Amino acid sequence: MAMGDVDELNSAVGMLLAIGLNGDEDLQTPTLLRAVQQDLLDLGGELSIPGYTLLKADRVAALDDWLRLANARLPRLEEFILPGGSLAAAQAHVVRTVCRRAERAVVALAEHESVNASVLQYLNRLSDLMFVLARLLNRVAGGVDEQWDRTR
Repeated sequence: MAMGDVDELNSAVGMLLAIGLNGDEDLQTPTLLRAVQQDLLDLGGELSIPGYTLLKADRVAALDDWLRLANARLPRLEEFILPGGSLAAAQAHVVRTVCRRAERAVVALAEHESVNASVLQYLNRLSDLMFVLARLLNRVAGGVDEQWDRTR
């Protein structure tokens, strides 16, 4: 199950790249996402060969570095936001939710088999990255975060 979820995650990232990420040249997000696809292949390789390590801790650090730069461009969240907005932002939210499912599957796998800690950290950071990316993409498209309406 975990390997299939990671494969689906990689395909969802590919769809996001195919949709296009305009206005984000200085964060080099397309380059980062192509590296993420390579990382996800490494991650899947690890899951298929227990005890074999391919995904290095520096790949988690690369996600953390991007998150620091990207979060600095965004206003602080005051409320939950609704997934959606531009097509690219909506796809980033889809990637985020697929990533969370893959993370849950890997956590379940880790209860029975040894899993490299970097794998779990990577998936956790990647879902954070996709949330932040969705917010950025909506701003690039001229929109803002649509907040949850608690009064409904």
